[in-house]
Amino acid sequence: MAGLKSLAKDTAIYGLSSILGKFLNWCFVFLYINVLRSTADYGIVTNLYAYMALLLIILTYGMETGFFRFANDKNCDNPMRVYSTTLISIASTSALFIAITALLLNPISTIMGYPNQQECVMMLAVIIAIDAFISIPFAYLRYQKKALRFATLKLINIALNIALNLFFFLLCPYIYERNPEAISWFFSYDKLVTYIFVSNLISTVATLLMLLPELKGFRYTFDKKLWRTMLRYSLPILILGIAGIMNQTFDKMFYPYLAADRPAHMEELGIYGAVFKIAIVMVMFTQAFRFAYEPFIFAKNKNEGGDAKAMYALTMKWFIITSLLIFLGVMFYIDVVSFLMPPAYFKGIHIVPVIMAAEVFFGIIFNLSLWYKLTDRTQWGAYLAIFGFIILAGVNIAFVPQYGYTACAWASFACYFAMMIASYIIGQHYYPINYPLKEIGAYTLLAVILYAVGMYTPIENDVLKYVLRTTLLLIYVATIAKPLLKAKRG
Repeated sequence: MAGLKSLAKDTAIYGLSSILGKFLNWCFVFLYINVLRSTADYGIVTNLYAYMALLLIILTYGMETGFFRFANDKNCDNPMRVYSTTLISIASTSALFIAITALLLNPISTIMGYPNQQECVMMLAVIIAIDAFISIPFAYLRYQKKALRFATLKLINIALNIALNLFFFLLCPYIYERNPEAISWFFSYDKLVTYIFVSNLISTVATLLMLLPELKGFRYTFDKKLWRTMLRYSLPILILGIAGIMNQTFDKMFYPYLAADRPAHMEELGIYGAVFKIAIVMVMFTQAFRFAYEPFIFAKNKNEGGDAKAMYALTMKWFIITSLLIFLGVMFYIDVVSFLMPPAYFKGIHIVPVIMAAEVFFGIIFNLSLWYKLTDRTQWGAYLAIFGFIILAGVNIAFVPQYGYTACAWASFACYFAMMIASYIIGQHYYPINYPLKEIGAYTLLAVILYAVGMYTPIENDVLKYVLRTTLLLIYVATIAKPLLKAKRG
């Protein structure tokens, strides 16, 4: 139980930066969609950031997890050699990526469908390369359990990004309307999309500079033998990462092609991208948990061996319980979001519960992934992700032309559900863990019943409706708290 408390504490600290950052990015969505001139403009942002997510996975090629694996190895006598080798590897490939993009910027921009947005594509490439590199010093901070410094740097990055976005999207338009000559030399309403990437680039470079203390004070060495061993371990994770991120971004990357025959496909993509962000609350929790859990499972396995399985099972139970609480909290008060969105986006709200449920499955998949990471069978992660991608791509290709982004949401649901079931079944063969399935099932059934009552009880009066939903949410919270209070008294 002490280990679980430590994990919860680290999750809370990592979550401070992760949750705040994603929450503010979530807020920026409402800023963008209210300031950008059309839903199609936000469709461009959605599309380009989907490419960013994929390329970031490619440029880190599983070395972040590889660093944790080999720095925590029982036979590792010099973790700094692992860190140095990883840094040099990622720095080299990131620099090469920037050079190739600069040399082939025109054809790359044309292929992506943005021949007139070359500056955005170039900035995107630099942001991706820097983010890939700094993921390693951030991993080093997690390895050293310096959660506070990790969170502090992330929060400074967030603060700078906020300031820049407010400057470009609120202050500049305010000044421009009153004295356009003062800022017309750099500001134009035609470049609002560009300023999103400018803000991101400046804050990313600033973060790199703040991480300089983690990049000096030790001898840089490149161990070729270790590097090859790390690659053998990490490359299956790269395949897993590519398939996994494609599961998250395939619809946003290829929607302009799959829905090309739909009259307003870029407008639809903008709506889908904005509505999808409502589920960011679940993503925030999963990411905060991931930052703490990945080093936790390797350290736990190293120090406690078989006794660690009971902790993994308990962690899974409480992860699912908390995820269901978040699901109910978001869905019961989903109507509040309508006050923040322009009416053009309302038509997409109906897919939010499907996306939220898919994100719950995704979090469970991450929990289950420990079986192939701890047994060095990382190829199974790749197999499972490819399996999920086949389902997702198939559903999108078959149904997006007719049903649009509604098909995208259900494709994600089907993909993650199938991956979750497959990972559990295979994992129980290679690394059996006695998960408390009856308890998990009971909490899940309770959450489903409360959701159905709260969302489908016909109540016209808004006050009574929210009284009912709040009461139902408190019932779930009380059900969670009861065994905790009992254990504390015992």
